[in-house]
Amino acid sequence: MVDWSLAATTGALLVRGGPVVDREEADAAVAELRDLTSEAEGHVRELTGLGLDLPLLPAEVVDRPGWVRSAAAGLDALTGRALPEAQGGPLAPVLAGGAGVQTGLVLAFLASRVLGQYDPFGGPERQGQLVLVAPNVVAAQRAMDVPGHDFRLWVCLHECTHRLQFTAVTWLRDYFADEVERLIGGLAGRDADGLSDLVGRLPDTIKQIGKGKAGGAGLAELLQSPSERAVFDRLLALSTLLEGHADFVMDAVGPRVVPSVDLIRSRFTARRKGGGLIDRVLRSLLGVDAKMRQYEQGAKFTKHVVEAVGMDGFNAVWTSPNTLPTRAEITDPAAWVRRLHG
Repeated sequence: MVDWSLAATTGALLVRGGPVVDREEADAAVAELRDLTSEAEGHVRELTGLGLDLPLLPAEVVDRPGWVRSAAAGLDALTGRALPEAQGGPLAPVLAGGAGVQTGLVLAFLASRVLGQYDPFGGPERQGQLVLVAPNVVAAQRAMDVPGHDFRLWVCLHECTHRLQFTAVTWLRDYFADEVERLIGGLAGRDADGLSDLVGRLPDTIKQIGKGKAGGAGLAELLQSPSERAVFDRLLALSTLLEGHADFVMDAVGPRVVPSVDLIRSRFTARRKGGGLIDRVLRSLLGVDAKMRQYEQGAKFTKHVVEAVGMDGFNAVWTSPNTLPTRAEITDPAAWVRRLHG
């Protein structure tokens, strides 16, 4: 479907350069980010009770092209599970190359915005890798005019929470991959009748969006079949939980170890909503704005549950796939509490 090697090359070539930083400052920022990950994860473990017996590992600190290559490798590993024996005609390499260039353009756009990520399918042995993008962390800290050490630790708290979610919850990585496999496999397996049905529904779907009757759903979501929508709903609920849980944790830990956490949070939230017209359009098309809403919804869910049943009660969410919140429960956390705790 995608030539990931070409995507990585394209994205790394087209990504914009980072902020101008002298060598001494750059080296100090990289070294601090690498060291802070172990400290941050210790704080996250203390708050959440997750992964207390796991080794504390540093992060991989990269530049923007390095993030593009890392992201492409992780996506290749993930989608390769869904389509391990993808077949095509003589045009398949051309189509994959075209998709690779398009994907590279998207990665180049995102590479100037991503502060870090935990990729459960990345790393040299594909066992997971925590990546921090040093120039983006520096650029964001400068733009918001917040204390450098505090901001770097705050970012590490968020990303280390993601690492713990996947390393402490041993079934989560395979569950996520299986759901992605179901979604991609269903899309790739559409026959001629399925594609004809999709095209036939397109005019009515566009009318729904135009009349404001889509309920916040995007075009791709509205065109999904019922089975695809069920998988999509589970993936959306999971990703909202993961992002919101990380946002909750970074702020809950913050007051003890990040003195300027309130200032950072207020300015970071404003920064998430900013940008010029072209930037906002691109973010909307790429689903970045939807991602921003996930942080807010997931954090509200986590906060409500922790206040209702405590952190131990919240951690019941990690018991099995059946204890994950549904998409409806994400916006109605009391329903999840009733289902799990009576």
